[in-house]
Amino acid sequence: MFIGLSLSAVSCKKEANPGADDGKEKVEQFVVLNKSSATLVVGEELTLTPKFGMLATPQLVYEWETDNPDVVSISSNDDYSAKITAIAEGTATVTISSTTGSLAVSCTITVEGEEEEPVDDGVVRILAIGNSFSKDAVDDYFYELATENGTHVVVGNMTIGSASLDLHWQNASGDKADYDYRKVSENGTVSNASNRKLSTVLTEEPWDYISLQQVSSNSGQYNTFETPLPLLYDYVKSKATNPSVKIILHQTWAYAQNSTHAGFANYGSDQMTMYHAIVDAVGRAGNLINADLIIPVGTAIQNGRTSVIGDNFNRDGYHLDMNIGRYTAACTWFEAIFGINVVGHSFKPSGLSDYDAEIAQHAAHFAIQNPNEVTEMVDYQYVGGPDILQDPILIGFGYTTATPGWDGFIGREGSVTGSTIANLRDSKDNLTGISLVVTEGFHGNNVSGEKGTTTDLNIPDNISSYSYFGNSTSAFQGKLVEKSVITLSGLNKDGRYNLCFFGSRKDVAEGDNRETKYTAKGKNEVTAYINTSNNTSEIACTNNIQPDDAGEVTITITAGENNNSANGFYYLSVLRISAAE
Repeated sequence: MFIGLSLSAVSCKKEANPGADDGKEKVEQFVVLNKSSATLVVGEELTLTPKFGMLATPQLVYEWETDNPDVVSISSNDDYSAKITAIAEGTATVTISSTTGSLAVSCTITVEGEEEEPVDDGVVRILAIGNSFSKDAVDDYFYELATENGTHVVVGNMTIGSASLDLHWQNASGDKADYDYRKVSENGTVSNASNRKLSTVLTEEPWDYISLQQVSSNSGQYNTFETPLPLLYDYVKSKATNPSVKIILHQTWAYAQNSTHAGFANYGSDQMTMYHAIVDAVGRAGNLINADLIIPVGTAIQNGRTSVIGDNFNRDGYHLDMNIGRYTAACTWFEAIFGINVVGHSFKPSGLSDYDAEIAQHAAHFAIQNPNEVTEMVDYQYVGGPDILQDPILIGFGYTTATPGWDGFIGREGSVTGSTIANLRDSKDNLTGISLVVTEGFHGNNVSGEKGTTTDLNIPDNISSYSYFGNSTSAFQGKLVEKSVITLSGLNKDGRYNLCFFGSRKDVAEGDNRETKYTAKGKNEVTAYINTSNNTSEIACTNNIQPDDAGEVTITITAGENNNSANGFYYLSVLRISAAE
């Protein structure tokens, strides 16, 4: 659009058409420019083009001039246009006018300083805006993978539990201080803060990557992205201090097939339906904002589920397991951001075996290669194991530090219904093909077991001092757990097994009997007891158990008949599985 303005003086003279005949030809009645104002950065150029009434060429003589030559320079062209070059910050008025003074038009040029790129200090800065699923992705193991590779990183995570994109946009537009902020600095120092604003954290660092994600229950529903995501994207881009910041979409994962999460109903409570919906919705959402990167954690987890690990990447049916689940997510983030194959990296969680870490790394790598479809992990589907155990399986419950020769649930998370250890290892770290699942959960874990035990189980102190417990007779902390059940599967249905148990609770008053009853049932049923009060030496064995025709044995743990504790407390610290002679 041409805009006519009336203004002043001249400098670069442009001669009139030599065919002009002292006014005998028709003379133009006005002059207009293609811009009335413009903003440039230092070094940028702009061409201003005049139009002279209805004439193709003017009949008058014209000059270009700037009132601030320190800000812009002018170079006129044969077609009467002029190239304007920004020299320094400031404002200048550029004018083309006839030498008669009868016609003139101007453009106001504002010159801004050239936007400086942040100094490249070799540190990669990554900020996630999410919820507990972003915590699952980057709070553990990602920093360690990066630093093992020699990469310096800062990792920030702005979270609100169960936060959706709608809520993030509301918080952004309202500048609300509602976030928990976890930050890992370049040297590995972890800081945590509450009541933080997005606006503050977005400008705290020149973030190289900023991640956005939908709440898990809506992550496969594209319509939930359409309104808030572009708004949040524009907000983040406007606040980010790094002009080259890349925006990530975090592809979350489908729930475990046995998940009781209410949002699972959005997908017919079917894992693969949810997975395919997430891939579709997040992919379309990425196109909606031209996302720089989609991190396919959902595909990595689904890849892993085709391995011997099975559907055991979650700790509660939807959040990731603290070991292989979170490690798989971190591996996926690492390879997606840095473009380096994660397979073969030596860092792994202490509670994860080399074999399981290899599965996690390959699951992540396959997801980067094929982000929108499941890669069957055929090389990791062998469940292995002899028909009869050659060496015992030693299982701890609730301990905190991985211990050679011991399988088990590390920490509190394994105490809930659905927790699983697939393909247990024997004491020599050989895969056995036997799996364990918590089919009825415990109350939680107890950290007050005895140390210095003297049993033929040879239990390390870091295992004997932890246990899972229940309370069978009255509520404790608002919850009654009358019994807990674990199920062993993959056993030889024609074999027989000895199952031995240890449980302990120290500092129990005299006369407080916390007898625990262990009942193993396959084709036959055997019960054994221990008074776990201050126990350091007693074990209970249910020997010569034959699995049922499905190769399974169920073990029920509850209070024994002599238990007189106020809440009916019972405990399980250790289970040993061995072949009966």
